[in-house]
Amino acid sequence: MPIISRSIATPIRTGLSREATWEADDKGLIRCWETGRELAIAKPELADAAKNMELPVTNWKGGVSRTLKKLDKYGSLQYLAQWQGLRGEDLRIDPAVEVTITCSKTHMVITFTADISKLIDAPTEETAEEADQDGGSTSGVPGHTLFS
Repeated sequence: MPIISRSIATPIRTGLSREATWEADDKGLIRCWETGRELAIAKPELADAAKNMELPVTNWKGGVSRTLKKLDKYGSLQYLAQWQGLRGEDLRIDPAVEVTITCSKTHMVITFTADISKLIDAPTEETAEEADQDGGSTSGVPGHTLFS
């Protein structure tokens, strides 16, 4: 997959079909970024956290609410795209390159990847602890959606 990029000046798309949104070449990354832009308006505290290099919890795997015993984990490119939108940045993701970000609040190290096998958690104390804390699954698939 080629590098996925869009300018922050680009208007948010409307009226797209499910296929055009999630099954096009970008595999939904543009929509995740657009959702981040929408969340920045609806939840400015979330945008402020992202701008401060925090990785707040959203519906995609990659956010952290507190420090876990294991200080590193994987996150989805969907989270990274949404985070870039929250920060008011241009979308720029190369699906072939893993990106590592350290959360300024928790000091957790998150590596964002397109490798689904790395996103599937083996049952461990850390993932169970995280699910309990964040109130949901850590599978990378949202339990509910912010998308309409």
